[in-house]
Amino acid sequence: MTTAEPLPGVEIWRGGVNTWDCDEMGHMNVRHYVVRAQEGLIGMAAELGLAHAFSPGANATLLVKEHHIRFLREAHAGAPLHMLGGVIEMGESDAKILQLLVHPASGELAATFQTTVVHATPREGLAFPWPTIARERAEALKVEVPEKASARSLDLSPFTPTASLARAEALGLTRIGLGGLLPTDCDVFGRMRAEQFIGRVSDGIGAFIHPFRDMVVEHADAKPARSGGAVLEYRIAYLAWPRAGDRVELRSGLLGTDARTMRVAHWMLDPATGEPWGTSEAVAITFDLDARKVVPVSDAARKALARHQVAGLSL
Repeated sequence: MTTAEPLPGVEIWRGGVNTWDCDEMGHMNVRHYVVRAQEGLIGMAAELGLAHAFSPGANATLLVKEHHIRFLREAHAGAPLHMLGGVIEMGESDAKILQLLVHPASGELAATFQTTVVHATPREGLAFPWPTIARERAEALKVEVPEKASARSLDLSPFTPTASLARAEALGLTRIGLGGLLPTDCDVFGRMRAEQFIGRVSDGIGAFIHPFRDMVVEHADAKPARSGGAVLEYRIAYLAWPRAGDRVELRSGLLGTDARTMRVAHWMLDPATGEPWGTSEAVAITFDLDARKVVPVSDAARKALARHQVAGLSL
């Protein structure tokens, strides 16, 4: 039975969670949330009158520039999910799209996305104005951002990127990933698929974050028997799009802590040029795997973690 308040938007995706979508924490991995969001964006484009925007012969597509994501309720193997979508705002050639991933039985939100897109040429990625049909349909699809989808711990203001390989070296950021893109990592236009950023961070984050989680557990009043981690909120800015054969390097650093969370920055860089492919900020928790709840960050843990914070680090 659905018990939550009605949510805005039209249905743009429906499906569920596969066993292979889940990670060592027992819940759907962050990359698969973004996969669902990208599938939902295809549905959103169709609602805007751009039914073929993601097909190989498209004359225009929606290019993601930024994701703001809140992870609100775990999704386990076998769980059904559906996604609602709407238009928060639309500019000359850009738009901000609301995407709500919902547990159908309860009506509770699994995750929310504020997805910034541009209407662009499919291969060059050059922005150009929305067609009349998209503008007209956007009016009927207008939604307000629910409180649970609003930024909580992250600032979504415009920013000037500071990421580069040289700056990563100067700040002593930890390399958590290094590799290259295969054709299967790219979309029909040859660009890296969006989930590759958050997915590669997820793949490499363990060795970087585990010592910090250990500090939280060590100084916890009630030490969990088994602990892991989860992310609550993410801001990802896609600055350029690598293609098959391009290399990517992930560098990470600790921004700060509060009584419940750690804030971490992740940069995806081009090892060949030193320029950024993208940059992100994440809010993470230490997770009691048995109680399925947050392990608080004590004052003693915050003092220990402060020695590892990177001064001057930002998006």
